[in-house]
Amino acid sequence: MKNELFSIGPFTVYGYGMMIAAGVLAAWITAEYRARKLKMQYEHIFYLVIWCLVGGMICSKLLFWITEWKKILEDPGFLMETIADGYVVYGGIIGGILAGWLYCRIRKLNFLAFFDLVAPSVALAQGFGRIGCLLSGCCYGRETDGFLSITFHNSEFAPNNVPLIPTQIYSSILDFLHFGILLAIARRKKADGQVGACYLIFYSIGRFVLEFFRGDLIRGSVGALSTSQFISIFTFAAGMVLLFRSGKGRAAG
Repeated sequence: MKNELFSIGPFTVYGYGMMIAAGVLAAWITAEYRARKLKMQYEHIFYLVIWCLVGGMICSKLLFWITEWKKILEDPGFLMETIADGYVVYGGIIGGILAGWLYCRIRKLNFLAFFDLVAPSVALAQGFGRIGCLLSGCCYGRETDGFLSITFHNSEFAPNNVPLIPTQIYSSILDFLHFGILLAIARRKKADGQVGACYLIFYSIGRFVLEFFRGDLIRGSVGALSTSQFISIFTFAAGMVLLFRSGKGRAAG
């Protein structure tokens, strides 16, 4: 795979960055389209996307540094060396949700209704983001001698010239599938919060399983679990609580 797609003078377009931008654009367009269709306050979508993007980037960077705390203690300069790269998806999810909640609180909007609206678009954006991971070679899988494999030859992250499990492709497919499932759930939801809850539940399950096939083990661990698997337990629990409470609230109503 080739992360440096092309250059225009001194400006280089990278595959990872382009896919992230494509994902954000797709999330914005689909969320605003659905907001208009549902007669929601669509004029907030652009600002909500920006808030979630900024909050997600900040928290994904902070979580990355937390997982690399030993390196930071050994060499504080590691902070500046990784200022432009090194992010953790779960940090982005948590930070995006918190930023979205804060925006809705300031604007006096129904957070759960907007969470339900945006959740499918987040899954869609993640699908594009994993294609970016494939182009750059990060988030790679374990070595394999199976038929379904991918071999990098010029990656700064993945081992080169070694057949690897294509976890980026699997992740992307699951994210796009997740997008479709959440749209179907959104059409049949009975209470605000149910789509957002399903997003947390399904993503947590998928991520927990895929972690067994990841090969970039330097991301840290908590006991026998990877850091992401450990976090998945709590996001899954949060999704279940939200699903239960939204259903209970509807029953009480």
